[in-house]
Amino acid sequence: MSELHAYAREVLSFVTAHAHYAPYVAFLLAFCESLAIVSLVVPATFVLLGLSPVIAAGGVPLLPVWAATAAGAALGDTVSYWVGFYLKGSARERWPLNRFPQALARGERFFLRFGTFSVFLGRFSGPLRAFVPLVAGMFAMPHFLFQMVNITSAMLWALLILGPGAAAVKALGW
Repeated sequence: MSELHAYAREVLSFVTAHAHYAPYVAFLLAFCESLAIVSLVVPATFVLLGLSPVIAAGGVPLLPVWAATAAGAALGDTVSYWVGFYLKGSARERWPLNRFPQALARGERFFLRFGTFSVFLGRFSGPLRAFVPLVAGMFAMPHFLFQMVNITSAMLWALLILGPGAAAVKALGW
């Protein structure tokens, strides 16, 4: 856990010192958080939660950071979708996905149970976030429908991750 805290401190210190990079950092964190497998090693949600009060206190406007966060999340899910679409059923046997059969199976059950809505719901569940888009691609969910749900959920997720911290800083007058 101390490694996670050190990582978070480094990112937050960088953004504090270089506030103009906040949208780029937020994009990269959200992108990594939404990629299958990568999301398991990059604790981006934790850092994004800490990022919002830092950017608000530093005078960085929330809108560009929110847009970058939403775009990064949507792009990460899109990449995961296309990996699943391309690999189909062979994804289960491919490295590194074959190292996480439980996560893939859980994403598959969730997708089969909730269908299109699973892409929206999965965005708000850490363990499912990066695997549901992959499974949606594996099951050839129509791309346009996937993108509609993907972008909508990414915009809401980004607002829910960044909004409360930024609002608290404004309300407290920091």
